[in-house]
Amino acid sequence: MRIVIAGGHGQIALRLERLLAARGDEVAGIIRRAEQGDDLRAAGAEPVVCDLESASEDEVSAHLRGADAAIFAAGAGPGSGVTRKETVDRGAAVLFADAAARAGVRRHVVVSSMGADPEHPGDDVFDAYQRAKGEADAYVRAHQGLDWTILRPGMLTNDAGTGLIRLEAATGRGPIPRDDVAAVLAELVDTPATSGLTLELVSGSTPVSVAVKSVAGN
Repeated sequence: MRIVIAGGHGQIALRLERLLAARGDEVAGIIRRAEQGDDLRAAGAEPVVCDLESASEDEVSAHLRGADAAIFAAGAGPGSGVTRKETVDRGAAVLFADAAARAGVRRHVVVSSMGADPEHPGDDVFDAYQRAKGEADAYVRAHQGLDWTILRPGMLTNDAGTGLIRLEAATGRGPIPRDDVAAVLAELVDTPATSGLTLELVSGSTPVSVAVKSVAGN
């Protein structure tokens, strides 16, 4: 498969790129700055420089053309304000979805946030983030041109992955290593039977492949 990842220099994305490249997929990661390219090449991915906050749908679509799947793993990140939650966490996700559909790339996986909700209350930056992610998720779910899966991990950690997870429509809150999030994404993108599902992810007792097959069967 050829897989294009938005937010290609993120902590989850770099882990995912290594996994996908190791299993023989062709991987491209969209990045904002050319100097990030060496990290992607070291992970086995092709760096594609494109700022999703300023690019046109035509530009992004051109980068997606010929891909088998697209993964949105971009985020404004900690320390960013309300404005960038809107331009990245919502705006870039909407742009990437439209560009993927335009390029004919139906398989679409989104890294969201547990608790994402367009109606999330509050005035803090995290509240704005949850609303932005919720609005982006709602947009993707309504998109007729995509076979989408939305993944909502719990609290992300840098602990070593265990490969043991809980993956369900509703898990309740809990931690999850970024290693395991990447492993789940690698399985989801290759499991189109999970299309149309919004899934929560925390650490648990079920091996990744078994958990993904289980939700795909529901």
